[in-house]
Amino acid sequence: MPDNFNVPLTAAVLSWFIAQLIKILDYIFRNKKINPERLWGAGGMPSSHSAAVCALAAALGMTAGWNSPVFALGAVLALIVMYDASGVRRAAGMHAREINKIKDIIEELDAEAKTGIEAIGDINKENIEEKKEHLKEFLGHSPLEVLFGALVGITVGTLASLL
Repeated sequence: MPDNFNVPLTAAVLSWFIAQLIKILDYIFRNKKINPERLWGAGGMPSSHSAAVCALAAALGMTAGWNSPVFALGAVLALIVMYDASGVRRAAGMHAREINKIKDIIEELDAEAKTGIEAIGDINKENIEEKKEHLKEFLGHSPLEVLFGALVGITVGTLASLL
């Protein structure tokens, strides 16, 4: 490898790409259709965030040494990202799903109210006719998705360092 080749950065980007590719293939296999948003979207199996930070940490450990402060930084970053993916972002996705259900109910009620609007009188017609956008529900990951992302990352980071 050339001296200016950045193995940790390359491993992180490559593992992110591989995880996203696996995500697309998984979506096609499960749903029998293509969804281009899965190429860059969050959520799904495996976690590309976990793959990227674990590849970074593994490559840093392999190139800079397992006792180096640089590896420690990469490892702590990986732990924080994985915790966030399976905790905070997962909870946000669950909240979005429930909020979307509430929005659907409100839209149904608005549609029913729209038919009798003249009888009701002074209702804001703009609110009833406005289409409510759904919040993104694919935000976080299950612990299993994070684990598989971590395994992808560790594998790619190790292999990239050995080449």
